[in-house]
Amino acid sequence: MQETERLVQCSLFILFFSFFPINFLFAQVYPNQQVDSLLKLGIRNIIEQNYIKAEQNFIQLGKQYPELPFSNIYLAACKIAEAYDYAEQYESEYIESKLEKAKKTAGDLLDSDEDNLWYNYLYALAEGYSAYYDAINEKWFSALSTGINSISSFGNCLNLDNNFYEAYIAIGTYEYWISRKTEFLEWLPFYKDEIDIGIEKLRKAAELASYNSYLAIYSLIWIYIDQKDFKSAITLGEKAIKEFPKSRYFKRGLARAFEDIDPKKSVDLYYEILNSYPKERDTNHINEIVLKHLIAQQYAKVGMNENALELCNEILDIKNFTDFELSKLHNRLERVIKLKISLTQ
Repeated sequence: MQETERLVQCSLFILFFSFFPINFLFAQVYPNQQVDSLLKLGIRNIIEQNYIKAEQNFIQLGKQYPELPFSNIYLAACKIAEAYDYAEQYESEYIESKLEKAKKTAGDLLDSDEDNLWYNYLYALAEGYSAYYDAINEKWFSALSTGINSISSFGNCLNLDNNFYEAYIAIGTYEYWISRKTEFLEWLPFYKDEIDIGIEKLRKAAELASYNSYLAIYSLIWIYIDQKDFKSAITLGEKAIKEFPKSRYFKRGLARAFEDIDPKKSVDLYYEILNSYPKERDTNHINEIVLKHLIAQQYAKVGMNENALELCNEILDIKNFTDFELSKLHNRLERVIKLKISLTQ
């Protein structure tokens, strides 16, 4: 149950993360060099958790090019990524406002020229973020409807340019996870297994895209974990960390991959993540508890029960949770108690 929960959470984030068009700036360069430059800088700042700098990049982009939806899309994306990273509540009014403006602008551009590759891409991007945000707020019907629109528009991009590998990443990720999560329907005649097709698209994007290859790698890390192919996940994770050594996004995937290969290495990575959060952003205990619980489980796995017990006690000594914290931690706190009991028997 715990592993399923983690994979579902990661698959949602992967679908969101796959909408970052990082390498289109190289493999599929936007015609305007200044737009290209600001996008490159802002998106990289998000991946490296420099959220203030990223926001400044996208605000500047909006001031210089208000006719494009890029600014509103990525201002929303920045807030979503930041809240996800710090396990904070989402600024819903701000995010929804930015995404609605972006969808309106992208839709108007697409209406003016349905065969324009970039207009299709911008529409797919805006719809994709809206679908993800609906999903994390459990608005499942809206998320499904908007997500289908997004994937369809990414498909239109490939119809216009079959080498538009950013679309490969979004579509490949979608094909894998939608097949993976509906495997229980495989006995039905209309069921379509696209797991291998999705993986192949991601592999192709990882090979043929330069900067954006790391987004394909991010998706593949968690797919390999889901497939129990931990060695492949580690190889890909280590490659990503060389490019983004401070990125908590990639470190989480790599740490999870090491759990079944080298638990002590996994512990080191989880501690790196835990210690990387700036003290001034300790607004709640969610990341602390999640990471300490993961570390305690690895200690228990290798027989370091005293270390595991110490972490369990640190977690259970935390009091005065907010309603938001309890909504995110209730089941985990129960698992911490069960782990502590098992360690003291």
